[in-house]
Order: sequence, then structure tokens, then C-alpha cells
Amino acid sequence: MFDRLMKFMQERKMLPRISGTERMALEAGTVWIDGEFFSGRPDFARMLAEPYASPNPDEQAFIDGPAEELCRMVDPYELQQTRKVPDEALRYIKDEGFMGLIIPKEYGGRDFSTVALSELMGKVNSHSASMGTFVVIPNSLGAAELLKHYGTDEQKSSYLPKLASGEYVPCFGLTELTAGSDAASIKAEGVVFRDEAGETKIRLNFAKRYITLAPVANLISLAFYLEDPDDLLGQGTNPGITVVMLHRDTPGLSIGDHHQPIGAGFYNGPFAGEDVEVTPDAIIGGPEYAGQGWRMLMEQLAGGRAISLPAGAIASMKHVTAMTGAYSMVRRQFGIPIGYMEGIQAKIAEMAAMVYLFEAARVYSCSAIDNGEKPPVVSALLKTSSTEYAQKVAINGMDVLAGAGVMQGPNNVVAAAYTSAPVSITVEGANIMSRTLIVFGQGATRCHPHALALVNAVEADDVEAFRKELLGWLKHTAKNWLRTKVLGLTRAVFARTPVSGPTATYYRRLTWASARFALLADLAMYLIGSRLKAKGNLSGRFADALTWQVLATATLRRYEAEGRRAEDLPLVQYACEYALARIQQAFEGIHANFDAPVVGWWLRHAGGFFLRINKLSDGPSDAIIPEVAATVQRLDDQYRRLTAGTAKIEEGPRGAGRLMRAFRLNQEVQPLLKRIAKARREHDLPSGSEYEAVDAALEKGVISDTEAQQLRTAHDAMLKVWEVDVFPPEQYFRPMLAGDAPDGADAEVAFPAPASAQN
Repeated sequence: MFDRLMKFMQERKMLPRISGTERMALEAGTVWIDGEFFSGRPDFARMLAEPYASPNPDEQAFIDGPAEELCRMVDPYELQQTRKVPDEALRYIKDEGFMGLIIPKEYGGRDFSTVALSELMGKVNSHSASMGTFVVIPNSLGAAELLKHYGTDEQKSSYLPKLASGEYVPCFGLTELTAGSDAASIKAEGVVFRDEAGETKIRLNFAKRYITLAPVANLISLAFYLEDPDDLLGQGTNPGITVVMLHRDTPGLSIGDHHQPIGAGFYNGPFAGEDVEVTPDAIIGGPEYAGQGWRMLMEQLAGGRAISLPAGAIASMKHVTAMTGAYSMVRRQFGIPIGYMEGIQAKIAEMAAMVYLFEAARVYSCSAIDNGEKPPVVSALLKTSSTEYAQKVAINGMDVLAGAGVMQGPNNVVAAAYTSAPVSITVEGANIMSRTLIVFGQGATRCHPHALALVNAVEADDVEAFRKELLGWLKHTAKNWLRTKVLGLTRAVFARTPVSGPTATYYRRLTWASARFALLADLAMYLIGSRLKAKGNLSGRFADALTWQVLATATLRRYEAEGRRAEDLPLVQYACEYALARIQQAFEGIHANFDAPVVGWWLRHAGGFFLRINKLSDGPSDAIIPEVAATVQRLDDQYRRLTAGTAKIEEGPRGAGRLMRAFRLNQEVQPLLKRIAKARREHDLPSGSEYEAVDAALEKGVISDTEAQQLRTAHDAMLKVWEVDVFPPEQYFRPMLAGDAPDGADAEVAFPAPASAQN
């Protein structure tokens, strides 16, 4: 019976066909906690036992020392305007070993843990993303990473010390005009041949774009499609995607032009090569690694997406939230700090909770990588969600700062995060692609307890393995159907939980969510099957459900790891209710758009009705919003802890330093302001802001001379924060000269300054 059923499924192509490149991606890395949610019965005790680490003392000393010193060397606003990293800062980056953080110590590197690497990347990026690229790119996917894992001993000895010292500035060439998200379709080509002297060489032709650090790089890791017509390398006539190292002075290589990324002036540009010749020894790993490039990239991206881009995105969230919380208490309208207004509190509460949640996910996932995991699904969902929410946090910050966020200049403390957010959303797998194709598309096959094994059995024509996996899968579905019904009817009140207390409800509801998720995933794979690849909207909703289950679990893991801090409980409650509401929203979308006969009708109608009246969550209650918002509206230990990991802000006359000084001074005078407010009921003090009653309060003896001066100082600092930058015409207008026009654009000349300004 099973052999006939297998033949039927083969003939009807009911299971998705897995291409060679897809199989490499599926087999890369490991299944981590994502597999728990596909099981329908997550083992939260095991997940709470997963590491939640921190940098070791030496790593922390480097983060607190040289990394902070590097940030002090660079004025982020000036760099944004000039687009040129100061030579002093570049020398410091090289001399202090910032480019060799992932390189083993035996080759001169610092050999940082993933947790420490992520934290350091976040710190430098929070100060200046343009400067940060000189730290991030050398320590992410590229020459050092690939050489460390796949290079020959000779390649490691030759290249790694020079990469660690900064003598080599690397870049990685993958993206092309016709190969963006579909990176496997690169057109860059290399052909193996023998030259006139009989030496085996590779002739390369390529045109790459969007390559960070390309304009200043002197060592390129180039991905291309290799052909070997005469099988000179012994890897077949069409080995496939391969990676070689190219030096800047290689004949035929054209490099040095710049793209202009939105919102951040980091070094990025195209490069091309015509009839560039290299020897097979330039292949990373040597000739035997010809055609192994795609596997190498997938294996390293499996965990790599969880590191650099989430680090930068989460540091951006922290910075914007720290600035917005402070500004909300310094800026006054209608006689009170705007941070006391419910609409403002709602924005800030969401920001604070997302900072807590995503920092938890960053540390949790990086700790897993340090523990030997390489979770491609979790890496992809963390990159996608963290960069999306960094943009959302920046938008919230802009809303709260209003005019102070709109007017650009050195005193705008959120504009850089807002304008540069699209960069992180786009690179290393555009978020649209990751959400609709990778997270669930790869997760459903890889993380499911039976799916990949069943596909392999069908492709191998193995009837016994097919029978075993099919029966196992059917049993799995039946169990989750029953669990979903029981958990739904009881609202999971009897579900096991590894903890007691106020967070136990979240483990129970996540168990309920997991059972429903696993059941719906099975139904989708049974009834939609291979069409799921084209159902991006549906798979995107599955991805959302999985993403928020993982993020909520990370939040709970942080709460336990940090000793169940009572002051953090409102943040945990907000974050978990928010996550459960997003899961509920995803389930409702799946039910409403499940394109399958009979079952689809049931899910859209009866099933959808019961889903909507028995929700996982309606989201955070308004009642906890003031308490959550207050976590970043008080300059205390909790504020510093929640926003830790960004560059240290010294009080000063402009920008973030000016804001933090006003924040501190205004917090210090709060008891005096309360005293004046109370005195209004007992003395004839003028109405309006308490600051406007300082002189009268002094005259009535409510405050002392020293206290009056303290209030005036705080008020003056507050008023300075309200000011925005103003530029005279000679600074504001920049003439566009003919030589400045980019290729394909007409030269223009800026309008002259008004006559009044010229005079």
C-alpha cells in the first residue's frame, strides 16, 4: 500500500522538489529552539536551561575601553556630512585589532565570543554606522570568516595575520545587477584554462554592486560561477559557485567608485573585472573547494544573520529609546512634561518593551551560537524582526520628538537612526524575502520532525522510510489536533509550566500557540504542499507566528537569567502580551486565507469564529503602559541597564550630551518642583509652569537661594534642548557643480541665496 501511495505522491508532485542549492541551505546549520514550536509541545524547561551568556572580563574590558575610545574619536554628525572616516580613527581600528575580532589568537586576532562580538558591534554602530562598517564587515561573512573555517593552512598563515592587523581591508562580492535576493543566480563567471606556459588558471569576468567597503578594500572575496571544461581541477566540468580572493592591484580589476547609501555615508560601491586571471590557489580552501562556495556561504550565514545586523538594529533601538524617554521628560507642553500624556506614554512603552525583548533575543541567540548552534531559521527571523522594529522604534521616536526630530543638524538625536533604518532592512536578505520565503519555507521543512525525512524518502524511493515517516507525521498531526482542542477549551490553564508566579501564564499560552501552529503547519504542508513556495503571504503569516513565539521565549529566558527583577516584570508582561497578540493576528490571517478545499472553508468560517472569540491575547493593557514607559523616563539604574551597550554619552553643549544634561538636572529638581506645586495651594503663587513660579517661591520662602539657582539652571538646560539647529545661507546652500553630477544625471546648480541673505 505504501509503495503505491509513494508513487502516487511522486506522480502528482505533492511534495516540494528540493533543488541542489535549496538542499545546501536546508542542510546548513542546526535546528535549535525553533524545532520545539514545530513539535507542538515545546519543552520550556530545556529552553530555560539554554545558555544566556555575557562577555568574559577581557572582552568586556575591550568593549568598555578601546571601543569607547574609538567612539570618542568620531563626531557622528560630521562624519555623516563629510562621509569620510577620520584617518586617526582608521589607524586606531587597525592598531587595536578591531578588524580581527573573529580571528584566532594564534594568527594575531582577538578571538571574541559571539556574544561579545555582537555587543561591540552594537556599541560602535550606535555611535556611527559609517565608522562601524570598518568593524562589522571584517568580522562578518567574508575573507576572515571563510578562511578561518575553510582556508588551507597556507592561506590561513598568509592572510589571517594581515587581516587581523588591518593591512588587508576586506570586502565580499556577491550581489550583482541580476542577482540580489536570488543570490544563487549570479552571472559572474570563471573559466579554468591552461595558459601558454601550461599553467592552470581561472579567467574571471564579473560586475558586482552594493559592496560595503569596496571603494577602500584591498582584498576581495569574490563569489562566481566556475566552469572547468577540461576538468583541470578534478571537480567536474561545472563545479558551480566558488569563492576566490582577489587583490586590489590585480590586472583587469576596476574598483574605487561609490554608491551613496540612504541616511548613512558608509563606504559602499561597485567593482568589476574583465579577463581577470588568478591561479586555483586563490580559491578559498584550495582547488578541492571549487564549487563549494554556496555551501560555505549557507553554513556561515546559518548563524551569521543573528550577529551583525541584529546587533546594530538593537543598539539603534536602545539609543533612540534612551533619547526619546529623556526628551519626553524634558519637553513640556500644556504645563507638564509630554511624557505624562497617554499618547506619548503608549509610544514610549512600546519602545521600552521592544528594547527589552530584542536584547533578550540577541543575547539568547548569540549564546546559542557560542554553544555550538548555527540556527538558520532563528538567525533569519531575528535579522528580519530586529531590523523592522528598529525602524518602528525610530518612527516612534520621531513622533515623540516632533519638530526636534524633523529638523536636521548636530542636535538631532534620532534622525540618523530613522534615515538609515532601510539599509539594515534591505541587506543580507531583504526582509520581504526572508519573511515570505526563508523563515517558514525553510523552517517547515528543516525544523519539522518528519517533513525533510519524508521528502528524502520519496526522492530516494525508500518505501520503508516513507512508511515510517508518514505514519509518524500522521500521528504527530493527530496529537496536535487533540492538544489544540483541549488547550483551547481550557485556555491552557492545565498546561505544564517550568515556573510559577506571574509569568507562568505566558508559558501556558505559548504551549497553546505552539500546538495550533504545528497543526496549521501540517495542514498547509498536506493540503497546499508544493504551492507553499508561491504563497508568500500565507508563509509570511506562518513566519510571523514562529517569530513571536521565539521572541517571547527569549524574553522569558532573560527574565529568569537576570534573577526575575521585580522592576522588569511590567516590561516582560508588555512584551509577552504584545508577542501573543502578534501570534493571534498571524493565526487569524492564516485561517482567513487558507487556500484549500473543505478545510480552508472550515478555517475561514467556523474555525475562524472560534479563533476570534477565544484569543491568545488582545495585547498589552493600557493599565501597565505608564509603568512600562517610566522605565526609560527615570535616570536610574534600570534606565542605564536597559539602554546599556550603546556608546557612552558625556554631558556636553550639544546633541545627546545636551539632552542628557537637561534630563539629569530636571530629574534632580523634581522634589523642588513638587514643593512649589504644593505651595500653590497655600500661597499666592502664579499659575502656569512651576518653573515660572521660582521667583515667587523664593520670595515666599518656599525654596532657598541655592535651590532657586538650581531650578534656573535646570530650566535653562531644558530650554536649550527645545532649540533646533539653524544654518546661515552660506552653510545651508551647496552649489551643484557640473563635475558633481553622478553618471546618468544632469548637472544642476542650486538656487542662489535670497538677496536679503546675500546682503
